[in-house]
Amino acid sequence: MITSMITILLLPLIIGTGLYLKAAPLFDQHSFIHLVFSSQWAPSKGAFGFWPFIAGSLYVTVLSFLFTAPVCLLAAIYLTQFSSKQLIKVMHPVIDVLAGLPSVIYGVWGILIIVPLVSDYISPLFNTTSSGYSILSGGIVLAVMCIPYTLNMLIEVFNTVPSGLKEAALSMGATQWESVKHVVIRGNYPGIISAYGLGIAKAFGETIAVMMVVGNLVKVSINPLDAAYPLPALIANNYGEMLSIPMYDAALMFAAFLLLVIILAFNLIFRYLIHKTKRQ
Repeated sequence: MITSMITILLLPLIIGTGLYLKAAPLFDQHSFIHLVFSSQWAPSKGAFGFWPFIAGSLYVTVLSFLFTAPVCLLAAIYLTQFSSKQLIKVMHPVIDVLAGLPSVIYGVWGILIIVPLVSDYISPLFNTTSSGYSILSGGIVLAVMCIPYTLNMLIEVFNTVPSGLKEAALSMGATQWESVKHVVIRGNYPGIISAYGLGIAKAFGETIAVMMVVGNLVKVSINPLDAAYPLPALIANNYGEMLSIPMYDAALMFAAFLLLVIILAFNLIFRYLIHKTKRQ
C-alpha cells in the first residue's frame, strides 16, 4: 500500500521528468522564454514558437469556464436545495451519461450543430463572416463537455452541508434563499473553488472535441470568431510527423511538457485559493 501511494505521489514528477528529457535537445537551439513567447511556427525551418498554441488553449478554456461556471452553480443550487427528489433521481443518470460520453461524440455534435450556428447566425450578428470553426465553437463544445463533470462535483459539495445548519438559519428568520446564500454557498467556498479548478484543468487538456471544431490555425487573435490551435490539438495532429522533421519530436514533447506545467499551475493556484478561503 505504501509503495502504491509513493508511486502515485511521484507520477507527476516522473511524467514531467520524462517529457523534459525528451524535449531537452530543443533547449540547445532556443531558450525557454523564446520557445514560450515566440509566435513564429515553421518546423521545417527550425522555428518553434509556442505562444499561438498557449494563447489558443487559454482562450478556449476561459470561454468554456465563463459558459460553464454560472450554469453549473445555479443548477447545483436548484437541484440540491429547491428541486424534488424525483427530479434529482432523473437528473443524476442523465448527468452521469453525459459525463461518460466519449469526447469524439461531442466533437461530431459540435461540427453538426455549433459550427453552423456560429457561421450562419452568430457571425452575421457582428457583421462579419466566419467558417464556424473558431475559438467560440471550441469554447461552447468544451463547456458542454465540462458541465456534467463540474456539476457532479458541485452537487456533492452542496450535499455535504448539514441540514441542521440550514434549519437553524431558517429558525432565526432567514428566508430560504438567504439560508442558501449564507450557509450553502458561503460555507462551501473551498469546495466550489475546488470544483471549478478541476473543471478548468480538465478543459485545458481536452483534445479531440476541441480539435474538431476550433479550426487548427496557427495565429494569435482576440476575436472569438477566428480559428485557433490549442496545445493538445498540436500534439494529436502532428505526432505522426515527428520522425520526418529534425527536432520536431523534441518540440512536441516540449508542447506536452508545457501542457503538464500549465495544468499543474492551475491546480496550485486553486489549491492556494482554497487554503485562503479556509482561513477566512
